[in-house]
Amino acid sequence: AIGKILTNVEANFNFVNPAIHLPDLLQAYELIQQLEDDHWRAIKSGQIKELITAVSGLYLEATASDPVANPGGSVTLNIEAVNRSNTDMQLVSVAITDKTSVSKNQELGYNEKMVFKMDASIPERTPYTSPYWLSEKGTLGMYKVADAALIGRPETPRALTATFNLTIEGRPISFKRAVVYRFSEPDKGELYEPFEVLPEATARFEDKVLIFNNGEPREVPVSIMAHKDNLEGEIELCTGSGWQVERNKQKFSISKKGEEASITFILTPPENEDENYISPIIRINGKALTYQLEVIPYPHIPKQSVLMPAEAKVVRLNLEKAGRNIGYIKGAGDEVAKSLEQIGYTVERIEPSTIQKLNLDAFDAIVVGIRAYNVSDELKLKQPLLLEYAKNGGTLILQYNTAGRRDRPFEELAPYPLTLSRDRVTDENSEVSLIAPDHPILNFPNTISQKDFKGWVQERGLYFPNQWDNRFTPVLSMNDEGESPKTGSLLVAPYGKGHYIYTGLSFFRELPAGVPGAYKLFANMLSLGKQKLDKKTNIKG
Repeated sequence: AIGKILTNVEANFNFVNPAIHLPDLLQAYELIQQLEDDHWRAIKSGQIKELITAVSGLYLEATASDPVANPGGSVTLNIEAVNRSNTDMQLVSVAITDKTSVSKNQELGYNEKMVFKMDASIPERTPYTSPYWLSEKGTLGMYKVADAALIGRPETPRALTATFNLTIEGRPISFKRAVVYRFSEPDKGELYEPFEVLPEATARFEDKVLIFNNGEPREVPVSIMAHKDNLEGEIELCTGSGWQVERNKQKFSISKKGEEASITFILTPPENEDENYISPIIRINGKALTYQLEVIPYPHIPKQSVLMPAEAKVVRLNLEKAGRNIGYIKGAGDEVAKSLEQIGYTVERIEPSTIQKLNLDAFDAIVVGIRAYNVSDELKLKQPLLLEYAKNGGTLILQYNTAGRRDRPFEELAPYPLTLSRDRVTDENSEVSLIAPDHPILNFPNTISQKDFKGWVQERGLYFPNQWDNRFTPVLSMNDEGESPKTGSLLVAPYGKGHYIYTGLSFFRELPAGVPGAYKLFANMLSLGKQKLDKKTNIKG
């Protein structure tokens, strides 16, 4: 019977007056409610309701006066309903929760907009707005989802939904609409965002990884964002064993929602090497909150607010280094320079346009970031100056690039013949062999061993050379399971009075992730050639 009704509507559809089909669609809706299969009844009910609103021109909307509210709070809603057909319609009531509803029992006249306000309470146990698969900390390659019924859904169900209870042609029917936030921007006009339920406050660290290369205390700023007005509370820094915090509990107050306050803690590392995590705990009216808010505002999708555990990795290193002044030519999405500054190097960012004017000999080493030659054609033109710097006694380090691959030839990438390939090792736990164990790069100023390749993230490296001049020394060997050994991940060659290093090791991932062994190996690369100097150039911290 349902199929027959809908087939008849389709065959005789009136494009001039589609509302004429409402009686048939309402009859089909009532028959669908009699289906025994819950799954298909829910799907088909939603589809037929879409048809009913489309042919009748029925517009229903619930917008919040504020983009954010907290559990236990309230928000004012603007309710709007428009019937764009001559069909007999009545708005019976609008319900937000079991305890929040407004009875209207008013006719929805043709093209007469009904608008009214209502206050909605946010239940204390309302879940926060966040992708459900990120609400709890997962494991490597696996999300943790408490509610199995959510698995597979593209988004977390919205916290507040308005249920519009109507009668159409005397037949009761209800429609659900997610509560949204509506606003205007001068250049874009009227815009919509999801209405969100957030904790009263969130916190974030300025740096996600903090490296301590000595026992000196360090300032750790924490930013607190208020998600309600007149916020007062206390923040405490939770640390692992051996890490000490000065003034561990501090009070704060923020007057306006959306504003931030910065609290600074003094953190002292343990004496010995250690990897740990710190996290802020915000206490407000008996609640303990430890969330960080990340907002993803891409224009092609609805705004996404992601709540994750607020934490930062802290690493205590006992790392030696020779030399201090580093020149860094940034690559694509490159944070290595910032990581080097964390362990005490003075890093000058070099723009390709300034290379000719600089005194390159003032640098103990110059590092070229990942894919730098791909993003800067000018850098290719300045490559002879960088090679001349190495020839005169400097250390030039190139991280992985693809500008010298067969399809994009770049003859001057290295001082000697070097052929890049697509060779890579994707298993971050794959075994690494030290095939040049006596080479200075594995011994000065830090001794590198197998343990320094533990705890790497995502991969070992990529775009390794597969052919090179015999003046290069391959230092490491590694491979994914079932593949041949790859020995091109770290190549070192003397050049004139200095050194040239090419490495496909993924330092651009390991250093920002705070991997201790990666820091030690990179410090050795920067120190190459310095072992001949006076021991006073050996610097710690």
